[in-house]
Amino acid sequence: PLLTSVPVSVCCCLFILFLFLSELSGFIATEIVNELYVDDPDKDSGGKIEVNLNISLPNLHCELVGLDIQDEMGRHEVGHIDNSMKIPLNNGDGCRFEGHFSINKVPGNFHVSTHSATAQPQNPDMTHVIHKLSFGDKLQVHNVHGAFNALEGADKLSSNPLASHDYILKIVPTVYEDMSGKQRYSYQYTVANKEYVAYSHTGRIIPAIWFRYDLSPITVKYTERRQPLYRFITSICAIIGGTFTVAGILDSCIFTASEAWKKIQLGKMQ
Repeated sequence: PLLTSVPVSVCCCLFILFLFLSELSGFIATEIVNELYVDDPDKDSGGKIEVNLNISLPNLHCELVGLDIQDEMGRHEVGHIDNSMKIPLNNGDGCRFEGHFSINKVPGNFHVSTHSATAQPQNPDMTHVIHKLSFGDKLQVHNVHGAFNALEGADKLSSNPLASHDYILKIVPTVYEDMSGKQRYSYQYTVANKEYVAYSHTGRIIPAIWFRYDLSPITVKYTERRQPLYRFITSICAIIGGTFTVAGILDSCIFTASEAWKKIQLGKMQ
């Protein structure tokens, strides 16, 4: 049986090694488990959400561009300037607006417009490109692919220059908990948009770029986990024990067949 045991043993060891390495890679790697629940995850935020906005208006002067914030708690701020920056584009004919500000956790809107300008232009051009609109902490995890910057790359340069743009956002609170238990709070969002030229009884209404938002009561939580050690050890023991059991049965079958073949050969010779 030694001649049959050697190749079986070699195959057995190679098979065990392959399964061991597969289990080891699964044990080392982390998995992301997600769940949904109804709650406000970031209770220490004071009812605020941090917003990062980066938008270019290539045909509107920087002195005309402003940010206005409104919500259902009575906030009405025209020309918000804290933590914001305007960068001239196209030799001063255009403007890139970058702002970092906070909003209350109630329905509302913020909009880029000329409302805060000292003198309103006759025909403001609101064509634009959105480079970034995100809420909360920056969350870039390899295994988490969410709509954290859903409006990135939105290009409205070919739209009607005199049109207003409405982006209707549904903001979804998102929590990411790593292996150490540290939590990061971010927000995903879905978006629908429309553009229109608005009129009132006095004539055409000054166009603006509106971001109207509402919060979802559902929170998405991503938890980083690793396979428990006891499960890894159990799997390795099962691999070794099962492989040697099957190998023993196979070796016994080969040996029995080999002996039977020898007897048949001896019978023919006689």
